[in-house]
Amino acid sequence: MSDSPAPLADPHLVFDAAEGRRDLVILGSTGSIGTQAIDLVLRNPDRFRVTALSAAGGRVALLAEQARQLRVRTVAVAAPDAVPALREALREQYGAGEPLPEILAGPDAAAQLAASDCHTVLNGITGSIGLAPTLAALEAGRTLALANKESLIVGGPLVKALAKPGQIIPVDSEHAALFQALGAGTRADVRKLVVTASGGPFRGRTRSELADVTREQALAHPTWAMGPVITINSATLVNKGLEVIEAHLLYDIPFDRIEVVVHPQSYVHSMVEFTDGSTLAQATPPDMRGPIAIGLGWPLRVPDAAPAFDWSKAASWEFFPLDDEAFPSVGLARHVGTLGATAPAVFNAANEECVDAFLAGRLPFNGIMDTVTAVVAEHGTPATGTSLTVADVLEAETWARTRARELSAKATAEARA
Repeated sequence: MSDSPAPLADPHLVFDAAEGRRDLVILGSTGSIGTQAIDLVLRNPDRFRVTALSAAGGRVALLAEQARQLRVRTVAVAAPDAVPALREALREQYGAGEPLPEILAGPDAAAQLAASDCHTVLNGITGSIGLAPTLAALEAGRTLALANKESLIVGGPLVKALAKPGQIIPVDSEHAALFQALGAGTRADVRKLVVTASGGPFRGRTRSELADVTREQALAHPTWAMGPVITINSATLVNKGLEVIEAHLLYDIPFDRIEVVVHPQSYVHSMVEFTDGSTLAQATPPDMRGPIAIGLGWPLRVPDAAPAFDWSKAASWEFFPLDDEAFPSVGLARHVGTLGATAPAVFNAANEECVDAFLAGRLPFNGIMDTVTAVVAEHGTPATGTSLTVADVLEAETWARTRARELSAKATAEARA
């Protein structure tokens, strides 16, 4: 391990660890990560100040309220047609004659904010559209609190080429856990990363028992409150497959030394096994404000960022092996991660399309992974020997989305015949 490349995320190396109040840009502010980050900021005004917010544009009333609470300089929406409603919502929030924040709009608006003057950019956007802001933040020299795992997965080589040592702080609960546990030893001391999974709402079910799963059942996650796409990814365990790829890229640990174990209580967020036989686990009650606080404040901790355990109450913590037959997503993710190049982008894009089809009632639950597997197989082994570009990623994603829609439509037609 000592001769391998430096990891993207390393608790021993912190990029620009400035003390005092940090200026933040929050991307995806109206989503689950964004709203919890804002709660953390409002409770710690001496530590953080938000200068800009971005959102997709579907919840302009909430975005305007956030802008007023935080007194930001700039707000951005990805959808240009949301600007009139956003401007009106801002006028309702701000007092008469009070200047409104600058408004940016369009698909490049989040990337513009990511490169703006600040200390840390929190990328809480969902999906591979977060790649451009991730690259923009890194190129501008900002510390990147990364909750958008897809940008790292689809653009791994691009991200690794730009990131300086310690510039990325992971925000996913699993990777924030690994990040903290890895601080207990050197890279040469690490034997294995153990990524925990709640098992989602269907833990213990066989593949045949998953055939008739409904949208409502799949959205009923037992421990986490998340957006619909992430919740479905947790039900299929695609989310865990993506996290295995992310762990490989963040910490430069080979895939055969990254294990997934099911832990229904979601108390232990991940573990690091060291060469002396010791295993360090990072544990908190399930609450994303803890990992967000690590991303925004590291190497300093934010007091009372999230609830702690009540050790006066009895509790049981369980761990089970992963059922690869019922949930083949983790094995497929390891495969595409090993292939590299555009294979992870194809996997992620096809999955996003299939999740949309499932939520719309056009694809059965098991059809999500069946279709993604078929798209990955058709894509084959990506070409090697050339550097990955953003254009390569976009082209692969477009093909994967189109092919996933075609296969989903075919499966629907055959089921109705």
